[in-house]
Amino acid sequence: MMTNLFSSFDPSTNILNLSLNWMSTIMGLLLIPMTYWFIPSRYNMIWINILMTLHKEFKTLLGPYNQKGSTFIFISLFSFILFNNFMGLFPYIYTSSSHMSMTLSLALPLWLSFMLFGWINNTQHMFAHLVPQGTPPVLMPFMVCIESISNVIRPGTLAVRLAANMIAGHLLLTLLGNTGPMMNSSLISLLILVQLLLLTLEFAVSIIQSYVFAILSTLYSSEVI
Repeated sequence: MMTNLFSSFDPSTNILNLSLNWMSTIMGLLLIPMTYWFIPSRYNMIWINILMTLHKEFKTLLGPYNQKGSTFIFISLFSFILFNNFMGLFPYIYTSSSHMSMTLSLALPLWLSFMLFGWINNTQHMFAHLVPQGTPPVLMPFMVCIESISNVIRPGTLAVRLAANMIAGHLLLTLLGNTGPMMNSSLISLLILVQLLLLTLEFAVSIIQSYVFAILSTLYSSEVI
């Protein structure tokens, strides 16, 4: 039962025996030419407004040391995760953001680059972060251990948070959907209503999780400067 349940996250999407599971992650490239129209559409203007709002927020979080264009990587990260989360809401489409192989490959290089930059360029600042201000001398060794562990597990928490949130909603939708054939007609209408509400919730979760991933990555980068 569990194998069948989790197999919904690894569908054998193929055309002419060519595996197309990960194709959904690069389908966003098809939408890029639309942004080069001389007169932008309303959808384009909405998207530009969203990106400008994110740019201002990330710029504030990065503080006074941010460089020109430093927010682009986080805006791109937000857009990429958001697109993949949305693609996973369509039936029979591979949910790539629910797999640790993808979420960890986004979180780990980011965290590793921040750590290398911080320890090479701001070594004293990074050591100071290990002991919070006002810590009693007796607790300093324990605080160093705790801060070091919390720093090391950051990429794991970023990856697991995104993957687990995407898996949870999809699993709930799958479980409720599997009970449909065993219900009578009056309960089916209730099930459809519940499924629609859950789908709306998943739509919100897709936006929130991509935003949380980008915001936390920005916060982690601002600590190493």
